[in-house]
Amino acid sequence: MIDNLWFVAVAIGPVLLGAAFIYAMMRRRRLTRPEELRQDAAIQDLYEKPSRRT
Repeated sequence: MIDNLWFVAVAIGPVLLGAAFIYAMMRRRRLTRPEELRQDAAIQDLYEKPSRRT
């Protein structure tokens, strides 16, 4: 019984982890051009604002 558990952990576990990683990468949504522009503008605003720490 314990040998079967080790087989699952060592052999099948990494395969399932790899499959989950590939699935997540395929499901990732790319930003459209207008979304990219808004994101870039928001990042620039964050960097241009002075820090409020005193």
